[in-house]
Amino acid sequence: MDKINAFNKEINYIKNNNFKDDVTKLINKLPDYFFEIEASSTGKYHPKYTLGVGGLLRHTKAAVRIAYELLNNPTIGDKYTNDEKDLMLIGLILHDGLKSGEVKEKYTKVDHPLLVANFIEENKNELSFKEEEITLLKSVISSHMGPWNKDYNDNEILPKPKTKYENFVHMCDYLASRKALLFEFDNDNNIID
Repeated sequence: MDKINAFNKEINYIKNNNFKDDVTKLINKLPDYFFEIEASSTGKYHPKYTLGVGGLLRHTKAAVRIAYELLNNPTIGDKYTNDEKDLMLIGLILHDGLKSGEVKEKYTKVDHPLLVANFIEENKNELSFKEEEITLLKSVISSHMGPWNKDYNDNEILPKPKTKYENFVHMCDYLASRKALLFEFDNDNNIID
């Protein structure tokens, strides 16, 4: 499986070449199941295009594309530096990378945002990200679930978005999960323009 080719278009949205190299390394370390499973293990919380084989990949691409479009709008995008934009795009590429756990489990892991944040921390010595960039990545990923931050016993286990970066990433992920917003994909799981 060519994991990098699956995200070729999205990687090319990133302007900082060091960041491109880093996200490439991290994508290559994602479990194979990420590229195969549905976005929702029950089919209840995501649009039809995210169901079936490759559904989580398509959901992720939709979230990244929403971010890319919004960040190219000067009214929204001018609030962020180019590196901040890149880091939020990377956060969206990786946000559900361990959705079913480090080793695939049947259902979504409620703490998957924390698993991905830990995954980045564990691999940081292989990356060129500065410590503050790692911190930003981990924070936007950890809080991407927004108000859905509790486990099955109603314990709050995930942080809610607080910063403009965390809110932006949550918004893009949320919009990509709405059934009223539809994207068309080709046979290679790329969004049709």
